[in-house]
Amino acid sequence: MQTAEPSAQPAPVDVVLIGAGIMSATLGMMLKELRPELTIAIIERLDVAAAESSDAWNNAGTGHSAFCELNYTPERPDGSVDISKAIKIAEQFEQSKQFWAYLAEKYQVKELSRFINHIAHMSFVWGPDNVSFLRRRHAALVESPLFRGMSYSEDPAELRRWMPLVMEGRDPQQPVAATCMELGTDVNFGSLTRVMFYLLQEKPGVSFHFHHEVEKLSQKEDGLWRVRARDLTTNAVHKVAARFVFIGAGGGSLPLLIKSGIPEGQGFGGFPVSGQWLKCVNPAVIERHHAKVYGKAAVGSPPMSVPHLDTRVINGRQELLFGPYAGFSTKFLKKGSFLDLPLSIKLGNMRPMIIAGLKNIPLTRYLINQVRQTPDDRLAALREYLPEARAEDWQLEIAGQRVQVIKKDKEEGGVLEFGTEVVAAADGSIAALLGASPGASTAVSIMVGLIQRCFPQTAAPECQARFREMIPSYGQSLHQNPALLEQVRTHTNAVLGLTPPVSSAAAG
Repeated sequence: MQTAEPSAQPAPVDVVLIGAGIMSATLGMMLKELRPELTIAIIERLDVAAAESSDAWNNAGTGHSAFCELNYTPERPDGSVDISKAIKIAEQFEQSKQFWAYLAEKYQVKELSRFINHIAHMSFVWGPDNVSFLRRRHAALVESPLFRGMSYSEDPAELRRWMPLVMEGRDPQQPVAATCMELGTDVNFGSLTRVMFYLLQEKPGVSFHFHHEVEKLSQKEDGLWRVRARDLTTNAVHKVAARFVFIGAGGGSLPLLIKSGIPEGQGFGGFPVSGQWLKCVNPAVIERHHAKVYGKAAVGSPPMSVPHLDTRVINGRQELLFGPYAGFSTKFLKKGSFLDLPLSIKLGNMRPMIIAGLKNIPLTRYLINQVRQTPDDRLAALREYLPEARAEDWQLEIAGQRVQVIKKDKEEGGVLEFGTEVVAAADGSIAALLGASPGASTAVSIMVGLIQRCFPQTAAPECQARFREMIPSYGQSLHQNPALLEQVRTHTNAVLGLTPPVSSAAAG
């Protein structure tokens, strides 16, 4: 009798996570908390975790909670402001904070300030129409307990106290308005991801395979997925069989979804958008700004291009960024290949991609204009938010790649989506996360939904109890339950050290 080679029939693991970013880290931690006996293999093409979309310098949003992002509160034709998406995202971010607080308490995580810090969130606009919009937006938002405490002002003197650099040198006759939410945070998702992977590696049944690129994945008749990855250092082939596969590879998820061959992945395409930042290099300027100040996006621009003057804490240092400026590259990842886009075009998604492209001419025009920008153009955009900005205080940095989802639509033929979308097989054996904003900030709620969809056994009472332990508001609406909101916010803010200081904005 002939003996099979050991690699021909690899011992199956319960879960394979492709991509070592915030999504895989969150899913891995949640699954091990719910079912500690699960075996998990993490495969990452780079040699470190969280070096692509989750990295602080690559991530366009570092704590999306809908406090200041104006694109989450669109204006209806009748002039009213739709806050439904803002409420949803604010609730989801509260869930994220609850889960992080749970991990911090249970595992005695130290130096929380390395990944989360208090920072006020502000929206800032100018011009009569925009001021009117912001006033109506504020009035609508504060009706929800999630946004109570948000201050609004059109008084230049008060705005100078909130954001002095934004107001210095500004035309005193220009109508301006701003909102301020002191409960805002800054999150370094790169550091947070690495914290969770550190906790995971201490658990039994978890293996890491860095510098491995997935070349093939296919489901066999036994229901198991065979994943073939190549060690980019030795060129050796590593094979693993898995009961469940999660594709959380950022912009690289789409090509892998296509390789999986599942019917649910047919018709999906991707439109890559690159980004750039202006990074402040003058410590005196950095020290004078302590807020995330978001403005209104240009017409036709993608959500990740909403301009913001952004205070961040990266590797223990306060930084100040402005942007991002959009660009175009055919890469799906910052460290990807220029062939990513052309190789992703198949017969099944060609028509939706063409239709979506024809229907988004303003986006194409916007990206062309962004690519053609000169240093003077970028400085002019910065001076809309920082009138006295000097070119020598800022340097250009390359941000990350995002891939906006294009999918089939029965009525439209093809549509360009600006959110995130989980695509799962009918049998729940494989799932992929596509898209970008708000992404990382809502990773916890996204993964809760994925677990409920792909792991039906977690509906058991003991797993539901563990969900509520990890996320006390699980299954409940914080928007409709102010007492519960107050309770969980008080607890998570205390655990994570996020109690905001008393300021003129909070008292406004």
